[in-house]
Amino acid sequence: MRGVSFSFLLVAGMMLAGASARADTAGGVPSTMTRLDNGDLVYHHICAACHMADGKGARGAGAKYPALAGDQKLAIAAYPTMMVLNGHGGMPWFAGILTDRQIADVVTYIRSHLGNHWTDAVTPEQVREMRQPITLEE
Repeated sequence: MRGVSFSFLLVAGMMLAGASARADTAGGVPSTMTRLDNGDLVYHHICAACHMADGKGARGAGAKYPALAGDQKLAIAAYPTMMVLNGHGGMPWFAGILTDRQIADVVTYIRSHLGNHWTDAVTPEQVREMRQPITLEE
């Protein structure tokens, strides 16, 4: 499985685990993911696998997972929101997996925890405005 990132495998596994049951959301978010009802839970169940529980990132197996702890790029809330929605580089996108509320909560969490001190909360409405429609190829 050369070239396949751990994050991709993690996300694929989560999607398969909840594929048979869907939540009542337009995005078809697996119902198993709707139990992650705050930023702390979302972070520690999804993000910490790569960025580590302390947010200090990791290196290994040919991959580098950037630190979120003390990251000045997080000062502008739109940056981490777009990263979570759309992914970038080795980071997968979560727009089809997490709800607007979950994304808002986890972005607010990483901006106000892990050694970060930005306290302006991200709202689900802000995430919704940044979300691009998901289209499925046939």
